Amino acid sequence: MNLGSRCVTILAVTSCLLGLTSQVLAEGDGKQDLLPLDPATFGRSTDINNEWYPLKPGMRYVWDGYAVDEEGQEEPHSIVTVVTDLVKEIAGVRTVVCWERDFVDKELEEAEIMFLAQDNKGDVWLLGEYPEEYDNQKFVKQSSWIHGCKDGHAGIIMKKDPKLGMTYSEGWAPSVEYTDHALVYQVGQKVKVPTGNFNNIVVIDESNQETEGAHHLKFYAKGVGVVHVDWRGKKTDQEKLDLVKVERISADEMAKAREAALKLDKHGYEVSKDVYALTKPINSSK
Repeated sequence: MNLGSRCVTILAVTSCLLGLTSQVLAEGDGKQDLLPLDPATFGRSTDINNEWYPLKPGMRYVWDGYAVDEEGQEEPHSIVTVVTDLVKEIAGVRTVVCWERDFVDKELEEAEIMFLAQDNKGDVWLLGEYPEEYDNQKFVKQSSWIHGCKDGHAGIIMKKDPKLGMTYSEGWAPSVEYTDHALVYQVGQKVKVPTGNFNNIVVIDESNQETEGAHHLKFYAKGVGVVHVDWRGKKTDQEKLDLVKVERISADEMAKAREAALKLDKHGYEVSKDVYALTKPINSSK
């Protein structure tokens, strides 16, 4: 046995579980606004009641619209997210596990589990993701990132009180091309979608290093979350979606959501040895 390799592995696991890995930013990239993650500031982390991004277990959200492919053609696109009652501890913080599926032309293109938590100030953080891509229903690849593992660093998805012009990192993992950065782009907007007419909308402009000049616009409504997705800038990675359904799922549906999330969690340990396999498994609920 190579004792040196074993020691490195042990140190990597410890760093990932405790979130002690040092974070290195590209020179001149201070706009990412990375903030330290302190578990002591997450007293009731799984009670996510931020009015702009509430996450209540048992809720399902469905967005429908289109995305533009590499050839410039519009394709039907829909996203389905379920807030489970499962919990995964990351870097000493208990996170809510959300199960999300991404369909293009009614075919499952990606499935992922996301790990979110709310701090004592009311800000909602994203501590990592485990996404899998599929082709003809077969697993192709994964691109997981977790706070404290390799170059992964948690970010904020929604501030408690977003103000016009405010900027913040939504997470940082350049090794898997996740460098999302948020700007509070507009406030007090109105939008009409199939689930209703919403006023006092906050629009978050999301950009990243991978698609420079292209921006996603996410429209947030109080008490609901994202009700509309649009874009601006370069004609790259275009997407337009409306929230078409918000509903509480049945006990049977929740059981299936748990099963699907746990299946992804288990597979992550098999295919992501250098990141996901270093985390604690999903093994508890709220």
